[in-house]
Amino acid sequence: QLLESGGGLVQAGGSLRLSCRISGGIINDYTIGWFRQAPGKEREGVACINMNDRRTYYGDSVKGRFTISRENTRRTVYLQMNNLKAEDTAVYYCASDFDLLFGSYHLTPDPYETWGQGTQVTVSS
Repeated sequence: QLLESGGGLVQAGGSLRLSCRISGGIINDYTIGWFRQAPGKEREGVACINMNDRRTYYGDSVKGRFTISRENTRRTVYLQMNNLKAEDTAVYYCASDFDLLFGSYHLTPDPYETWGQGTQVTVSS
């Protein structure tokens, strides 16, 4: 199971940190991804991280502003979001893929087996 938290309302230029807590399984065997979906738009890959070796990938729209990290002892993955823009407004989801392989394809939804319920991020301009 995955449980997201940390969403909310923030002004443009502000920051938020999302958390995704992972229950069950061997934590190092997972890839965790963050996705977002705005009304009327497709689900978009934001960032992903390999829990074993910390390799990461980022979507082009968030590079240089968002940082994904993990704290295995807390079984938690974070998404630090800085310099937020109105276009970052969306429901943010974390997802897990139980697979030792890791690549840029983890910025697409297809590899993931489990999804959280989502947390709303609203950026006011």
